[in-house]
Amino acid sequence: MDRVVQSVSIATVVGTIFGFALILGAIVHGTDNYLSFLSVEGFLIVIGGTIANAFMSYQAVYVSIAFRSMWHMIQKPRATREGLNAEIMRLIKWAYLVHSKGFMGLEGEIGTKIKEPLLRYGVELVVTGYPPEVIRSMMNTAVEADFERSIAPVAVLRNMASTAPAFGMVGTLVGMVIMLQHIQSNMAMIGTGLAVALLATLYGIIMARLFCLPAADKLMQKEEIMRFRNYMMTEGLVLLAEKQSPRYMQDKLNSFLDPAIHFNLDLQLKNPSAQSAES
Repeated sequence: MDRVVQSVSIATVVGTIFGFALILGAIVHGTDNYLSFLSVEGFLIVIGGTIANAFMSYQAVYVSIAFRSMWHMIQKPRATREGLNAEIMRLIKWAYLVHSKGFMGLEGEIGTKIKEPLLRYGVELVVTGYPPEVIRSMMNTAVEADFERSIAPVAVLRNMASTAPAFGMVGTLVGMVIMLQHIQSNMAMIGTGLAVALLATLYGIIMARLFCLPAADKLMQKEEIMRFRNYMMTEGLVLLAEKQSPRYMQDKLNSFLDPAIHFNLDLQLKNPSAQSAES
C-alpha cells in the first residue's frame, strides 16, 4: 500500500464537528452576547504559551510535524483492514514471480512499483539473497525504528495537552491580578479581568481536549496499525526468502487478519476483480 490515502475520515470529522457544536450550542443557548466569549488576552496566553513551551521542550522538526498531525487527524490511515488483505495479495503475486523467475524477478518491482522506503528495503534484502532469519532480524529493527520516529510527535502533542490547561491557569491568575488592582478604582476593569481569568481556563481545556489529545491518540493508533501491517509484510518477505508456496503464504499471513477478511486465493483465481491489490 504505497499510495498514501488522503481521503477524509468521515467519523473523525463528524466527531470534531459534534464536539464544537456542543460548546457553541451551549453558548448560543445561554447568552446573546457571543463576543463575551472572545478574549484576545486569554487566547495569547494559552496558545502562545503552549506553543512556546513545545518549542522549548522539543526539536522544532517534531513540533512542526505535531502541528501537521492535527490536520492529519481527520484523514484516513495509510493501513486499513481492506489494505491488509490487498497486501497479502501482493505478496502472493510476488511468490508466483519468485517461483517462476527466482529472486531476480522481484527487481522490476523495486524500480517503479514500490514507493514506500521500508517495503522497498525489505524487498531489496530478499533480492540480495540474505537468509530468512537475517531478513526477519533486519526488518524487525527497521520496523521498530520507523515506528519510534513516527510517534515522536505524539509526545509533543501530549505535552501540549498537559501544558494548555496550565497556561489557562496562568491566564486565570493574570485576570485575577487585573481584577484586584481595579477593585476600588475602576469597576469596568473588574469585568475585563474576570473575563480573562475564566476564558483563559476555557481556552486551555478546549485546546487540550478537542485538539491536542485527540490528535495524539489518533496518530498513535494510526502508527500502531501501520507497525502491525509492517510486521505482517516482514513475515511475508521472510516467506518469500524461504520460497514458500503461495498457498502456504496465504494460510500463514491470514493468521494476522480478522477471519472475516481472510484472503481467499481460490476466490481470487476464479474472479480476479473480487480482490485487487493496491500499487
